[in-house]
Amino acid sequence: MRLAPNLYRLGNDIVASYLVDTPEGITLIDAGLPGHWRDLQRELRALGKTADDIRGLILTHGDSDHIGFAERLRSEHGVPVYVHAADAARARTGEKPKTPFGKMRVGPTLGFLGYSISKNGLRTRYVSEVTEIGDGDVLDLPGAPAIIGMPGHSPGSVGVHVPAADAVFVGDALTTRHVLTGRSGPQPAPFTDDPDEALASLDRLAGLEASWVLPGHGTPWQTSPAEVSEAVRKG
Repeated sequence: MRLAPNLYRLGNDIVASYLVDTPEGITLIDAGLPGHWRDLQRELRALGKTADDIRGLILTHGDSDHIGFAERLRSEHGVPVYVHAADAARARTGEKPKTPFGKMRVGPTLGFLGYSISKNGLRTRYVSEVTEIGDGDVLDLPGAPAIIGMPGHSPGSVGVHVPAADAVFVGDALTTRHVLTGRSGPQPAPFTDDPDEALASLDRLAGLEASWVLPGHGTPWQTSPAEVSEAVRKG
């Protein structure tokens, strides 16, 4: 799905990742579920590119529905995978604390589980080798992505600001469609380690310049980052 001249979404409103295409190559943000590998290949073909044009994959955090094809891309094509140091073990092993499910509705929850199964979400390949990053880093990747530490959903959750794409990618720092209730609109994401810390982290987006705020689950959101914190709190 093309969002802007050099900005594309893989997946859908249930689970999404993103591709930034520049003259210097491609930067990916998140890797969805394992079955999104086919979505990636389809998008690359449409662009006249291959996986060898991908210079790096940045994970907004280490959860299984964001690392989907990361290890395949790393092991088969040598693409480095970047993740915050505090989530490196999660990306490599899947270890994380158990969090309460919170509110649920049968239809959306089954839809999330069914979609995950259809995309091989029960066959997670963890990432054998990662490059650790931290708050404030500007990576030597296409689009010069800047890392914003946003702990809460997980200790190493980050936002990724790519001015060349006019976008900030926020992973599960928020959602615009709750996968367990189906409720739409900006709101806190489920399965969050520390909900209060996650809400506080949204304030870190306020000074960024972007037209897109792009979550890992839900509709792409065209808004100013300055509006995000208040909108999610009201949601």
